[in-house]
Amino acid sequence: MPPETPFEHPFIPLISDYGFKATFGNEHKTLFLRRALQALVQSEVPIVRVDFLPNEIRRLNPDNRGGVYDLACVDEQGQHFIVEMQLSEYPEFIQRMKFYSLYRFNTLVKKGDYSFANLPRIYYIGIMGSVMFPDIAGCYNVAALRNQTGELMDDQTTFITVELPKFTKSAAEIVTPLDTLLYTMKNLHTAPADPREWPVFWTEDWIKEAMEELDRRNMDPEELLVFEMTLARNAHIMYNAKRQLEKATTDGLELGTQQSATKTVRTLLKMNLLSVEQIAEAANVSPDFVLAIQAEDRT
Repeated sequence: MPPETPFEHPFIPLISDYGFKATFGNEHKTLFLRRALQALVQSEVPIVRVDFLPNEIRRLNPDNRGGVYDLACVDEQGQHFIVEMQLSEYPEFIQRMKFYSLYRFNTLVKKGDYSFANLPRIYYIGIMGSVMFPDIAGCYNVAALRNQTGELMDDQTTFITVELPKFTKSAAEIVTPLDTLLYTMKNLHTAPADPREWPVFWTEDWIKEAMEELDRRNMDPEELLVFEMTLARNAHIMYNAKRQLEKATTDGLELGTQQSATKTVRTLLKMNLLSVEQIAEAANVSPDFVLAIQAEDRT
C-alpha cells in the first residue's frame, strides 16, 4: 500500500514560477533540463552539460530599464538556449522572442570581433500556457529563416514555440520524449497521489528528477514554507492592490481613480510575480489595460 498523504494532488504545477525554477532552473540538478532541451530542439545528440548564464539585460535604454527572461544557458557544444514560460496572453510575445534572441546574437558577434563566421546555434524556446496562434495548427512549432518556397536559408537562430492548451494526447498516446515532456508539464499537478495510477513513462530518470523536486511530500519544512510564502505573497499583493483601488474609487474622481489604477498596475508589473489576468483582477481593470501599460513602459 502507498503511504497515506494529505494531498489529493501532491505535485506543484511545473509551469508555475516555483515549479519552473525547481526544474528547468535547478542549477544543482540539471538532468531534467538537459533532457527537456534535447526533446524541445528534437536532437538525437544528448546534452552532457549546461552552464547557466545571466538572465538579465541591463541598460537597454537611457532610463536604465533592463529586461529579464526566465532562463539562459549554454551546453558543452556552445549552443545557446533561452527558455521562457508565458502563462497569460501576450500578443507581442514573438517580438519579445526576436528582441532577446537578437540581443544574444549581437553579443556573440561582438565577442568574435564582429566576425559572423562559426557562430553558435541559438534556440529561443517559448512555452505558453494559452493559445497565442489560433490560426496555426499543432502545439509545437519550429521557425527559422526560409525563402518563399519554404526552403531553409539559415537556422543559426531557431525559434520554438509550445502552446500547451493545444496538446491533447492521452498517456496511452505518448511516444516521443517531446510527448513525455509536454504531457508532464500539462498534467503533473493534477496527478493522483497513488503512483500505481501514474503513466509508465514517469519512471524515466529525468522525469523522476522533476517529480521529486515538485512533490510537496518530499519538501522539508523550509522548502514547503518557501512555496507557501510564494502563494501567500501573491495573494497579499492582490489584496493590497484591491484595497488601494477601492480607496481611490471612494476618495477620488474618475481621473484620480484611473491614475491610481495605472500606478497599481505598474507596481505589480515591476514585481514580475503575477500574470496579466491576475494584475487586471487586482487593479479592477481589463487585461487590455494592463497590456497597454506594459507596452508603453517597454517603448
